[in-house]
Amino acid sequence: MGIQNTLKALADPIRREILNLLKEGKMSAGEIVEKFPVTGASISRHLSVLKDADLIRDTRDGKYIFYEINTSVLEEIMLWITDLKGEDSDA
Repeated sequence: MGIQNTLKALADPIRREILNLLKEGKMSAGEIVEKFPVTGASISRHLSVLKDADLIRDTRDGKYIFYEINTSVLEEIMLWITDLKGEDSDA
């Protein structure tokens, strides 16, 4: 995994929008697909990339799969970026 996979996953605007949707709470794959003008297969691939980067988690409930954001990875990225910026918060 690592930061390279995370940054690659975040580079795509559809994947960033999926994360924005999931910050409001769990959503099924079908609910996510309804929000985009692309195929279900395309969204499935985006979800797979996000999951491989550990940015989202999935849970099965009956025949449905629900996705939720994994904020711990995002927090690690923010700490890394803040560290790169340096300690001078006035800059």
